Amino acid sequence: MLGIGRGSREGVISLEASIKSFGRAKQWSVALRLLREGLRLGVQLGPGHYIATASACRKGGQWQHALSVLSDMWKANEMREAKLEPDVISYSAGISACEKGKQWQPALALLSEMWEAKLEPNVISYSAAISACEKGEQWQRALALLSEMWEAKLEPSVISYNAGISACKKGEQWQRALALLSEMREAKLEPNVISYSAGISACEAGAQRHQLQRWDQRVREGRAVAAGACAAERDAGGEAGARRHQLQRWDQRVREGQAVAAGACAAERDAGGEAGARRYQLQRCDLHE
Repeated sequence: MLGIGRGSREGVISLEASIKSFGRAKQWSVALRLLREGLRLGVQLGPGHYIATASACRKGGQWQHALSVLSDMWKANEMREAKLEPDVISYSAGISACEKGKQWQPALALLSEMWEAKLEPNVISYSAAISACEKGEQWQRALALLSEMWEAKLEPSVISYNAGISACKKGEQWQRALALLSEMREAKLEPNVISYSAGISACEAGAQRHQLQRWDQRVREGRAVAAGACAAERDAGGEAGARRHQLQRWDQRVREGQAVAAGACAAERDAGGEAGARRYQLQRCDLHE
């Protein structure tokens, strides 16, 4: 596949460029074959070759292959086959691969390994780990990582915060999502469309949950009342008729309530267009808070 010499500097550079090119084209399998072919031919591969291949696998959604490539690089260093010491870039590439594959546990394991190896994770490392937790619906861990960044004297980026807010949205933690938006402004970071959209979605999820809880409580209370009424009327000799009558009344009340709630939501969405609806939703969340 490769017409390059073992010690050819031009060939080594050409191989890395080819791997990156196929990675951008999301042809991870070709990039992986190029790396293996280079190894077979005895090409002096550097960290760039492995990281580019891992990145190609990550973009192709092949997180297992990405970690395998990085593992091969680190093993080659341990066997002194080449100077391929693990660094922040290679670890960050591994964490990003885990994030792409929604694998929050391996991502956190790699982050922990970095500290053990005396390598200080950077903003990219943490942001990828937070995003992995968000995709794995681990909002507590995502927020813990944000706090850990400040403790490590690292300033979270907009991407870091967006991942945290999205994690809160998935965890239906609208108060915490709003707190992160406020924290961004205090840190002189300008929230973007993604930040606000995630915050609004978190508020909507929280409002829906609150509404469902209210209706569930009403239904429970209604059932209790209905049961009592049925018992009283049963004692009076009208068991079957009393039950049917009471259940019909409560079913009608629930249906009417659901219709009113749906109409109110539709009216709020239509009032003022998309921007107005978003501002209104955030105002509602602030009031609840």
